[in-house]
Amino acid sequence: MRRLNLTLAVAATALIGAIAPAAADMMDIFTHQPLVQRPERLGAGVGMPGQSAVPRETVAYNGPHAPGTILISTTERRLYYILPGGQAIRYGVGVGRPGFAWSGAKTITRKAEWPGWTPPSQMLRRRPDLPRHMAGGIDNPLGARAMYLGSSLYRIHGSNEPGTIGQAVSSGCIRMTNEDVTDLYERAKVGTQVIVMR
Repeated sequence: MRRLNLTLAVAATALIGAIAPAAADMMDIFTHQPLVQRPERLGAGVGMPGQSAVPRETVAYNGPHAPGTILISTTERRLYYILPGGQAIRYGVGVGRPGFAWSGAKTITRKAEWPGWTPPSQMLRRRPDLPRHMAGGIDNPLGARAMYLGSSLYRIHGSNEPGTIGQAVSSGCIRMTNEDVTDLYERAKVGTQVIVMR
C-alpha cells in the first residue's frame, strides 16, 4: 500500500517542539487508501460553487496527534482533521504561493460564517486596486466560512474559486471549497490546534 510522505520543515519542528514528531516519524502516518470517499455536492440552491477535483476522503491515521487536531501539508496541499479510532478526514486545499508559504503551530481563535473581508495593509500595498472592505457573501474571497489562526493574518477559509484547490495560489491562507470548509467548520472548535507543515 502506498504511503503519504509528510515531512516537517526544520522551522516547524522548532516551533512545535514536543507536540510534533520528528520529520522521520511523520512519514507514513496516513494511507492513500480511502476508507470512505465523500464526493457529495451541495444543491444548486445553496449558493456555493461545486466541489473541486480533489475529493474529501476518510483515511487511516497512525500518528501521535489527538483527535480534533488539524494537520496541513503544504507540500501535498492537503488538510487532515484527526478523528478518533485511527482515522482522519483528508481535504484538498489551496496554499501559499512561492514566497508566502509558512509552517508552524497555530490555534483557531475565532470562527465566522460568511465573513466580511478587509484586506490587510500588506496586501493593499501589493494590490492597491483591491476594495478596502467586502461584505460577506458568495463573491467574497473568504467564501462561506473562515477560521482565524491566532493573532496572525492567516485563516482557513472557503473560496469562490474552487478550481484553485490543490494549487499554491494564496497569500498564505489555507483555501478550501465552500463545501469542505463548511464541513470542517462544523467539526473544528475554537481552541483547535492547527499544525502547518511544508
